[in-house]
Amino acid sequence: MIVAAGLTPAWQQIMRFDGFRAGEVNRAIDVRWCASGKVLNVGIALSQLGALSETISLVGGATGEQIQREFRSLGVEACWVPTEVPTRVCTTILDLKTGAATELVENAAAADAAELAAFRARYAARVTHAQMVILTGSLPAGSPHVFFRELLNDTACPAIVDVRGPELLAAVERGVFLVKPNREELARTLGREITDDAHLHSAMLELNARGAEWVVISDGPRPAWASSREQVFCLTPPRVEPVNPIGSGDCLAAGIAWALAEGSDTFAAIRLGMGAAAYNVGRLLPARLDRDAVERLAANVTCQRVR
Repeated sequence: MIVAAGLTPAWQQIMRFDGFRAGEVNRAIDVRWCASGKVLNVGIALSQLGALSETISLVGGATGEQIQREFRSLGVEACWVPTEVPTRVCTTILDLKTGAATELVENAAAADAAELAAFRARYAARVTHAQMVILTGSLPAGSPHVFFRELLNDTACPAIVDVRGPELLAAVERGVFLVKPNREELARTLGREITDDAHLHSAMLELNARGAEWVVISDGPRPAWASSREQVFCLTPPRVEPVNPIGSGDCLAAGIAWALAEGSDTFAAIRLGMGAAAYNVGRLLPARLDRDAVERLAANVTCQRVR
């Protein structure tokens, strides 16, 4: 069992335009709605890959009902913690003329103390049966930055943590198997610019030293990086025709967790995750994966030790 846990899901609107011009009236050629946000993307991706998994998240209002309905239609197992505030709505704007993807993010509203306590209780009850856990996404406004570390205190199995900022630093102090921020999130977490690969490697190794056994850094269509204590590796993804990049990092985390739970070594798992991320880039809706295609893409990921 893999548990995907996070507190900031989204009901996602995806709008496509033949050309998008800021400050003008723009008419979409089509609009799609789907369950999304980091934790939901991870949960859907795990299910699509065939993993025995469960998603734990907060949901509320009419948007929360839409999310629950879609999870039922996809056959994704979930444990929902109800909130008084409706689940947020985020919007992706895809410009077919330029290939640009623009994300309009509604920040998650605050969750009260009772809702946070209910989430932690549901998590603690389910994590006792888990082989692996993925903790992912931002925290609701006003939540204590140590919340994910507190969840880790209830966790005996290996954990993948895909968060940023003070939440990430607090989590790695507890010790985690793998963390997966992207390059921009890593820079913001450590409070310094990452202008070249040497700066990147130094920042990754700092997270290793702070308590992360593995650090995996995604960087859009560019090579990903992985470090383990004093070693750094560069992994080059397969080329795909981009459609919608949203959720690719979440698919990376899900693919790694699924492969590890299936008995793969860490490098094979990272390759599988990169195959999942690459497949996702070429699809319109996030995290709707095809396992066979993911495995074919993963076979084309190359890895080179650089330090």
